[in-house]
Amino acid sequence: MSVNNEEFLSRQTNDPSFENIWQELQWRGLIQVSTDEAKLEEALSGDPINYYCGFDPTAASLHLGHLVQLLVLRRLQLAGHYPVALVGGATGLIGDPRQTNERSLNTRDTVEGWVDSLRTQIEHYLSFEGDNGATMVNNLDWTGGLSALDFLRDIGKHFRVGTMIRKEIVASRLDSDEGISYTEFSYQVLQGMDFMELYRRHNVTLQTGGSDQWGNLTSGTELVRKVEGEHVHAIGTPLITNADGTKFGKSEGNAIWLNPDMCSPYTFYQFWLNTADADVVERLKVFTFLGRAKIAEYEQKVADEPFRREAQRRLAWEVTSLVHGEDQTQRAIDASAALFGRGELESIDEATLYAAGSELPMAEQTDLGNAMTIIDLLVATGLEKSKSSARRTVGDGGAYLNNVKIQDPEQVFTKADALHGKYFVVRRGRKNLGFINLIPNEN
Repeated sequence: MSVNNEEFLSRQTNDPSFENIWQELQWRGLIQVSTDEAKLEEALSGDPINYYCGFDPTAASLHLGHLVQLLVLRRLQLAGHYPVALVGGATGLIGDPRQTNERSLNTRDTVEGWVDSLRTQIEHYLSFEGDNGATMVNNLDWTGGLSALDFLRDIGKHFRVGTMIRKEIVASRLDSDEGISYTEFSYQVLQGMDFMELYRRHNVTLQTGGSDQWGNLTSGTELVRKVEGEHVHAIGTPLITNADGTKFGKSEGNAIWLNPDMCSPYTFYQFWLNTADADVVERLKVFTFLGRAKIAEYEQKVADEPFRREAQRRLAWEVTSLVHGEDQTQRAIDASAALFGRGELESIDEATLYAAGSELPMAEQTDLGNAMTIIDLLVATGLEKSKSSARRTVGDGGAYLNNVKIQDPEQVFTKADALHGKYFVVRRGRKNLGFINLIPNEN
């Protein structure tokens, strides 16, 4: 799907069964903490307001935590409000405080490149057309030329150190052995200034973000109140966790990135497909535009026939299509089916096939000059522990190479037999798969 595909975006809708967007956000579990709820509901039910969310370029890509915020921005836009997406070219040079230790500061050139990358990603999720088209801003625009003296005199004087050190993340870092630097301690002042600048420049009266950012969010509402004498709002969304308490969005220690170069559409699809039954209904609420009646149907399917995993398949389709487009989603589905003999491996494009193979036990072979037999390949991928057991598997009719049953244990295979001249998919029985990647022999 191309960036800013208005036709695709036009198919997204909020659920009309709710009286207003505030009630839908609550039903979807997207409100953990906020400023005055009654006034917020009134504001979101009345004339359109301007609201924003900030995204710091601390990596080359956004991840699933950011996707929660992007979808909140989009839902509010569909309700008629005006989104402002802020990419933190300034705050990204600092980085918000982490729970554990100090961030490593990235170079200005690196952060500038990441700003461009994040802007491109954000454009994919919001409409920039129509009466309430989105606006994109960079907070470096109002901090880049600000002197230290002006920052301290005009902004810093409104912040009280006692209040700042009581912020949860700051307090936890102060109690740690490493402590917290003045640089990271000042982050909340910079984010507060963002809200004030956007209030002045774009009449922004609401900021959204993760609940772990609540101290930073309220630094903005307080600064606007002190300097401008106006009451503005903030919403903190819950941190998404799995039912077993583990952190959501991690796959073997790695974040699930939205950039396909950092997390392939196949891997992305499989992540959602593997959602636990206990989590899938909540994921449908947060990450899709399906209405509550349809989600209720899937909730019943999970209760009645969990083995069919219909809710997981719908979730994987919806979110992967949202992030990577329907074509890439279908490729991921086709690749998964083909791996298990329900499709043609030859029809799978090279990138998708490699992504799928990377999820399997994989062996790299530098030279097939002497050729290899199915026995060698079964052992190389770890599907069999010995050549004798591999030979028995072949004799029992359970050995496959690129979905073709191999009956002759002495048949040899070379690069000419490989998919895309590089890959072999080895299968033992119906479900045990391995992947061979042929890499050039440098000798």
